[in-house]
Amino acid sequence: MSHLKAIQTWLSQNNYDLAYISNFKTVEYLSGFGSDPIERTLALLVFPDHEPFLFAPALEVEAAKASGWPFPVYGYLDHENPYALIKNHILATGITPQKWALEKDNLTLDRFENLRQQFPQASFNGNLTPVIEQERLFKNEDELKLLREAGKWADFAFEVGFKALSTQATEQDVVAEIEYALKKKGILHMSFDTIIQSGANAADPHGAPKADLIRPNELTLFDLGTVYQGYVSDASRTVAFGTIDDKLKEIYQVCLEAQLKAQDAVKPGITAAELDKIARDVIEKAGYGQYFIHRLGHGMGQSDHEFPSIMEGNNMELQPGMCFSIEPGIYIPGYAGVRIEDCVCVTANGSEAFTHSSKELLTLPLK
Repeated sequence: MSHLKAIQTWLSQNNYDLAYISNFKTVEYLSGFGSDPIERTLALLVFPDHEPFLFAPALEVEAAKASGWPFPVYGYLDHENPYALIKNHILATGITPQKWALEKDNLTLDRFENLRQQFPQASFNGNLTPVIEQERLFKNEDELKLLREAGKWADFAFEVGFKALSTQATEQDVVAEIEYALKKKGILHMSFDTIIQSGANAADPHGAPKADLIRPNELTLFDLGTVYQGYVSDASRTVAFGTIDDKLKEIYQVCLEAQLKAQDAVKPGITAAELDKIARDVIEKAGYGQYFIHRLGHGMGQSDHEFPSIMEGNNMELQPGMCFSIEPGIYIPGYAGVRIEDCVCVTANGSEAFTHSSKELLTLPLK
């Protein structure tokens, strides 16, 4: 509950009466209760000097109580107005909040207007988003243990996926093999939709797996991650399926050099922009700069994309406990795509990777 206490302290120091937390991932981070309410309302209400409470759909209330959350949990039925009930629960504390802090990057305009209708005299100017980002930026040892475990299952997923490559299998078949094997091991959720792309399909960095057969004598890109007790992994590998030509080998080696140099450079004090430049310079020097079309990396923890961005223009100095991806890529339309990625944590003297599958070019036999 130390993260929750930090939010209460911030509210007190900045004279806010209430924090309304709407992002279900933030709710999980602060309360320990994880649930995606989809279209329903899930919120955490935090006060500077009063116990917080969870507000959830009625069908989630018992699960929230069983999660270990020690404070009140209130629910609502589908036909009820959740915001009118939230108002009643707030007023029952004896507090009429005038100054609210919100997650401005998350709360929809419709839901904001519903809140404002219940409290028309209140000010909703406080932005809680950067406070949450800063709190989630540094992972403690308990969090790192979960990230390591999630990384272990990503390595297992690569092993399954590499074995599943076949000229008789489609990209979607390989995804199914990976996710079925994980589910049999008790890993029920991926941190994002698994990406398997063969040949020229991999030139689309976030393209969905197709019903296309795995192409022989081409590169195949894997991008995947697992969820372990609320924390995620995210990693990419690109392998040769059969014999590939020298051009494909060249772009692979350039991408690998960029990834290794950037990962080796991680240490306290280097900036996000400097790290991005290290990888980008390698790719540009080799003549492929125009094909590296995204940032070097992103933060990760309970979500696969968190603050900060490892990119040009971000002069944030990296510090121990920060966790993020390092994932340079080269994407040549109509030809091929390569991405190599590990997520790392900054340590006192360097970094620790969460995934350990070999990054040397792996050539798999045709079958």
